[in-house]
Amino acid sequence: MSIEENPETAPDTQEADDEIRGRKGPLAFRTISEVADELKVPQHVLRFWETRFEQVRPLKRGGGRRYYRPEDVDLLRQIATLLYVKGYTIKGVQRVLREKGPEGLEEEVSGKATEASVSDTVSGPEVPPPQDEVLPVTPVVQPEPQIVTVTVRDEQLESEHDRMRKSLEDILHRLAEVKASLTVD
Repeated sequence: MSIEENPETAPDTQEADDEIRGRKGPLAFRTISEVADELKVPQHVLRFWETRFEQVRPLKRGGGRRYYRPEDVDLLRQIATLLYVKGYTIKGVQRVLREKGPEGLEEEVSGKATEASVSDTVSGPEVPPPQDEVLPVTPVVQPEPQIVTVTVRDEQLESEHDRMRKSLEDILHRLAEVKASLTVD
């Protein structure tokens, strides 16, 4: 009996998937789920980036299944870093790719870029720095969305609820009387 046939010794499927992924070589192609897990972004974001960055072109097999080359994964990692860590906009990353190519992304990610463009990042109103002072570009941190519960009081609805509650209490009281009369006999 093999491991797959014996449920007692069969490894958890998630653990098995992780083990298989861990055994892939550095030059192996990755599926979209493997890349999404590695970069900690949802799969739909990777598909969206394919539409926005022409340099991201995974191989597509039958049924549209995507396979990412190691170079694609590196490029996606750099895009994610610029967008999520450095605070770049999609247009800013597109501009870096257009002007400097994929090698320019690596410079931007490592901070070795010779000129930083303020318009590439999300920021408030643009105010030029004084001529003798250069300010570092800092990303804007978006606040976490908050769930707010709004309660609207409707007095007409409340009075209707009160009438229904009294009616149900009256019915309950009558049922209790009927039950008591049945148990006495």
